[in-house]
Amino acid sequence: MDLLDGKGSVELLDTFGNDLTVVNAARVSFAKESTTFEPRDEKLIEYLANHNHITPFFHPQIRLRLKMPIYVAREWFRHTVGFARNEVSRRYVDTEPECYVPEDGGLRERDANKKQGSKDSPIALEGVYLSIIKAHANSSMQVYNDLLKAGVAPEIARGVLPQSMYTEFIETGSLYAYARLCRLRLDPQAQAEIRVYADTVSKLIEVKFPVSWKALMKSS
Repeated sequence: MDLLDGKGSVELLDTFGNDLTVVNAARVSFAKESTTFEPRDEKLIEYLANHNHITPFFHPQIRLRLKMPIYVAREWFRHTVGFARNEVSRRYVDTEPECYVPEDGGLRERDANKKQGSKDSPIALEGVYLSIIKAHANSSMQVYNDLLKAGVAPEIARGVLPQSMYTEFIETGSLYAYARLCRLRLDPQAQAEIRVYADTVSKLIEVKFPVSWKALMKSS
């Protein structure tokens, strides 16, 4: 398990297939099947990726357990094609929530030249507002716990929890689906907080599918 931003995490639970799975998915068109991965197979994978022949890359599957702040997860969940997800529900769970609080340098300035995004530099009064954010998170937790103690159902009490609260989910996706997600979320224009997760996922998948991942991440 890789721990991120203090409390978040990415855990690789399982994979199905390998680079040879991609090769055999492509070669079935000619009623052919390989039992070992050969140098020529690397060239075939590169050809498939470079020419947008993507269906063979849908056969390998990756299953992850991810824990990230809700506002990051909602961006992650925008990627739907090729994914299945099941998320912890606070209708049923009333354990103590955890919230993400940026580290020093995390309260980046707004970039007036971008419709979305931020500069690399933090705001001038960062220390003051980091303290306010911590106090706000603690206050939200207190109200939530008070509501539960008063007998309020978890499905109602959860309404006071902030978007910075961590959520956890199991996700299964195809090799191609993850490549598309990581290409987009590793772009320098993507939010820094989501890039951390995409980078970790990318490194985990690369170990399992080295040839295919290299080819997919190079393709447009």
